[in-house]
Amino acid sequence: MKWLGFTLMMVCAAALAGVEEDVRALQHEWDAIKYQRPAAEQEKALASLTKSADAVRGKYAGRAEPQIWYGIIAASYAGARGGLGALSLAKEAKKALEQALELDAGALDGSAYTSLGSLYYQVPGWPIGFGDDDKARAFLQKALALNPDGIDPNYFYGDFLYRKGDHAAARRALQKALNAPPRADRPLADQGRRKEIESLLAAMR
Repeated sequence: MKWLGFTLMMVCAAALAGVEEDVRALQHEWDAIKYQRPAAEQEKALASLTKSADAVRGKYAGRAEPQIWYGIIAASYAGARGGLGALSLAKEAKKALEQALELDAGALDGSAYTSLGSLYYQVPGWPIGFGDDDKARAFLQKALALNPDGIDPNYFYGDFLYRKGDHAAARRALQKALNAPPRADRPLADQGRRKEIESLLAAMR
């Protein structure tokens, strides 16, 4: 029976490696689209990547990470597309992120909370959309509780506070985001996000 246990261990290890590799591929493609592609090319590229992310989350239905990245990519596609069509994409992103929370709220350092929070303050409120500043604040604070020094939760919380007119608190959050430790596997995203942070800080001067 030892061989059976060993075989099961190998199958589980292969499955884990598979989801990690597939999610990493989505992540790196999104980084390249967002921070290297011209704005005019992003909508088409994100449309294609959204389909790829949908296939990956279908392949690993019980894992939170593919749901998170589908949510991030679909939300980005919504932002690039704009108009009424963007709202249905934003709703799809929201649903995926909520499913990720049900599967594993702490996955990817609480990224589902970060992404849901950013959706709630960027999507229009009722009667057009589901936007809600109170929910945005709550989700972003949950993200920060799980990843207090992360660049993304601090950036989005700072952006939210800036939009709400609390510039002093926004500066503190954005400065913390700027000082976040680098992510070894995401240098392009870190570089691009820091430029966004610096632009937002400059706008408050």
